[in-house]
Parts: sequence; structure tokens; C-alpha cells
Amino acid sequence: MLAKIVNEVSDAVVAAVKGVDDILDALTDTVKNQVVGAMKDMGDVAGSTVETVASVASGAVKGAGTVGASVVDTASGTMSGVIKGVSQVGGDVGEAIKGAAQGIVEGTAETGGDIGGAAVGAVQSAIKSAGEMGANTADAASAAVKGALDGATDVGGDAVSTVRNALLNAAALPRDVIESALKGSDDEKKQ
Repeated sequence: MLAKIVNEVSDAVVAAVKGVDDILDALTDTVKNQVVGAMKDMGDVAGSTVETVASVASGAVKGAGTVGASVVDTASGTMSGVIKGVSQVGGDVGEAIKGAAQGIVEGTAETGGDIGGAAVGAVQSAIKSAGEMGANTADAASAAVKGALDGATDVGGDAVSTVRNALLNAAALPRDVIESALKGSDDEKKQ
């Protein structure tokens, strides 16, 4: 089921962004619509939000990579679309942010892109989108950091250190919030 979502979203993104001037808007709208559809299809399956959204995000990144879209723009548009879609269906936005960041990192790794840049773009967009919705931006950043690290863990190799370093060294991100989220993620793994 999840692999089917990845392929459907990838195809939808490719179709939506081919030949349009504003790839970011087309990507965001397509991801939002795909999240709404996938969440409705999954219903109230416990724990389905993270996996479903990660699949949508991974598919979006793969599709955008096919047409040569920028990694950071793709991460941003994907995260924004996920948050809008999950908000529309009344889902858990925190879990959706975590799933989106995870899928963004995994999809970027599969396409050979810059996973550090993708993680930074995902966290930036989570903070921005949460702020626009009036949600807690620190919670959004924390969820995105956790999701990015989960995605990096799934990728393996030195992906976790690549993502950690990119997040800590990104001038555009609030360092104190990122450090706190990284520490919280480390503490959870120790338990």
C-alpha cells in the first residue's frame, strides 16, 4: 500500500509540475491533494499518519527530482503541502510534520540528492507553515528534526551525522530550538 502511494504521488507530481512556471505552488497543491486523498483512504488506522505522510513526501521528492526541481524548494513545498493537507482533514499535524521530514530525507537519499539540504528545507518549512497556522513553531521544528533523523537512520551510513551537522550549521534555523530537538531525540533513543 505504501509503495503504491509513493509511485502515485511521484507520477502526480511529475504531471503537475511539467511545463508550469511556478513549480513550488504546483508541488505544494499536488502534495496537499495527495495527503488529503491518502488520509481519507487510510481512515482512522492507528499510527497511519507518519507512514502515510512519509510515503507521500518520499513520492513527491522522487517526482520533483525527476523534473530537476531544487532539493530545498522540493522539501519546502512538500512540507507545506503536507501540513495544509493534514490540517484540512483534521489529522495530527505534529505526526504529519515528522512523517513528512522522514519521507523528504528518504526520498532525497533515493534520488541521490543532498539530504542535509533537504532536512534543513523541511525544518524551515515546518517552522514557517506552523507559524502561518498559529501553531507552536518550536513543536513543529522538533517534530521535523525527529522525522529527519528517523529518515536518516533508515537511509543508514553517515546520513544521521550529515543531517545533524546540516541542521546545526544552518544559519536560517534557530540554533537553540534545533539543539533542544536534537537532544530530545537523543534522549528518546537512549530509553
